[in-house]
Amino acid sequence: MRPSSIAQSINFDRDIPGALPGSWTQGVTGKGAPRWAISEDASAPSKPNVLQQSGAGTFPWCVLRDSAIENGFVEVKFKAISGDEDQAGGVVWRWQDANRYYVARANALENNVSLYYTEDGRRNTLQYIDAPVPANVWHTLRVDFSNRHIAVALNGKTYIEMDDDHITGAGAVGLWTKADSVTAFDDFCFSGK
Repeated sequence: MRPSSIAQSINFDRDIPGALPGSWTQGVTGKGAPRWAISEDASAPSKPNVLQQSGAGTFPWCVLRDSAIENGFVEVKFKAISGDEDQAGGVVWRWQDANRYYVARANALENNVSLYYTEDGRRNTLQYIDAPVPANVWHTLRVDFSNRHIAVALNGKTYIEMDDDHITGAGAVGLWTKADSVTAFDDFCFSGK
């Protein structure tokens, strides 16, 4: 997939329940057994399907294979359903491999939004900001990134805005969770510029 200035949106409604969409690749940073699959959800922003992570792992991720964006945005609607250790939903960009990428996430257990970079398989915190993230409610998480500048918004409000250059160049975009989070995702949207 080539970088495009036209926003592309994926709502998972043509994908088969119980399976991972064909254009996506799943894995984990660290250890565990992630399980990303299409599921029907009557509450989905665009019915009937969502992409849901229901396995467990250090940091489960699912990326859109063949996407390559250096500057642009990524946005998704997500719902934190359950999890004893964590209830997180996030997006990744400039994803090089399982051990090198940026991630922004919102967490319903901690009520915050966070920005990290992952390098050599280690997640490194750039910033945490308190934000209301009630569980079992759909939220919109968006990241705009251009060169060093990164802006992270939850439900239309920018919570984090900063410059960072740990990861440069084009990379894949995708989704992310943590630990035992069971999280549903819908209306995945992205664009390069």
